[in-house]
Amino acid sequence: MPVFDYDPPDRFVAGAVGQPGARAFFLQARGQGRVTTVALEKFQVAVLADRLDELLDEVLRRSGGRAPVPAMAPADLTDEAPLDLPIDEDFRVGTMALAWDPDTSQVVIEAQEATEGDEDDEPFIVEVDDDRPEPAILRVRISPAAARAFSRRALDVVAAGRPPCPLCGQPLDPDGHICVRLNGHHPGGLSV
Repeated sequence: MPVFDYDPPDRFVAGAVGQPGARAFFLQARGQGRVTTVALEKFQVAVLADRLDELLDEVLRRSGGRAPVPAMAPADLTDEAPLDLPIDEDFRVGTMALAWDPDTSQVVIEAQEATEGDEDDEPFIVEVDDDRPEPAILRVRISPAAARAFSRRALDVVAAGRPPCPLCGQPLDPDGHICVRLNGHHPGGLSV
């Protein structure tokens, strides 16, 4: 099982490549002369960012405000640069995990490679296959300030896609879409 471990990385960001509606999303960690790039879905980026903020807020709440967790992303950690090139996907993410390490006051993020079992309809049936290699893991340990900065950028990347429909919230294509709130009908024959 290859483990891509960064403790801490020089850079850890979420990014997207392509036109809105056809973007590919990635997490990228750089450090110690290497770059690891993993592919994931847009919703996974959004969930990771939301859960990171929730984790940091909970750490701050439980510590009574004493934990070294900023309430907002520090401006000096803002990273708006594009992903490092070339973008060579090391693996596609299946599951992710977050943790707070109280000993080091760091956030631990793990992204595990998708396996065939991740897409099964029966999530509780596990087939044992000793010949199957262990999934790869990207493990990143970052400061709370870097986690806030990561989260902010990730949410910006997600929001930079197609604008949402004002009625149903689904993304609008350049030529509109069939809005479920209008039962597929368009007033005046126009796309919403």
